[in-house]
Amino acid sequence: MLRAEAKGQPLEFDTVGLVGGNEIFKDRQTGTRWQQSSLQGIDGPLKGEHLQLFPFLLTNWAEWRRLHPDTLVLKPLPGYAERIPTMNAIIRQGLSGKGEAPAGVLRRDDRLPAKQMVVGLDFHGVSKAFPLSALRQVRVVNDKFGVEPVVIIHQPDSDTTTAFVARAKGRSLRFRETDDQVKELIDQQTNSRWNPFGLCVSGQLRGAQLESLILQPEYWFAWSEFHPDTEVYQAVPAK
Repeated sequence: MLRAEAKGQPLEFDTVGLVGGNEIFKDRQTGTRWQQSSLQGIDGPLKGEHLQLFPFLLTNWAEWRRLHPDTLVLKPLPGYAERIPTMNAIIRQGLSGKGEAPAGVLRRDDRLPAKQMVVGLDFHGVSKAFPLSALRQVRVVNDKFGVEPVVIIHQPDSDTTTAFVARAKGRSLRFRETDDQVKELIDQQTNSRWNPFGLCVSGQLRGAQLESLILQPEYWFAWSEFHPDTEVYQAVPAK
């Protein structure tokens, strides 16, 4: 999800094709073409500019509706509703991790299968991919990006995935889950209890809210092509 503006100018976009196996958007206002994965203008008046990610939650419909019972739902445009079953089948196939990269991909990285679904994070000068298959095993990942502590939280029943700077009231924190579905966490430093959306609900740090980070869901072939120096998280089984 992107902020539809550049240099303070609101923009409207249309999909116009693929470059490197990745979607290209063209804005109606300036005619600039934008690469989806890099968020960069690749030709036109705004070439070299970068679009900004808009904060969003990676989850499923049941969890979103639980969190936001009064939410509105976008009505499909005429002709699109009929395509939804086909699109859902493509998404399910993608989540399986099977299949080859598109023919137009310019760079291949064999560290993961091409269509392995990952959530990528760019933060503090570090780029890192977290395979969903690994997050389903580990669920709570305490990590560091540069000097900043980071926690990645995955709720397996809904595939809800969130990420935060693991710091509150000037203190770096490490977390562990209290249950298999990660409905609650405890920090090791104060034994305070947190929900999976970064809010401390009880204990010494009650009321503290962790700074949210934006994860980018991508196929591995797309993330690795536009983040060639990316690190890859590897799950370490609990002892």
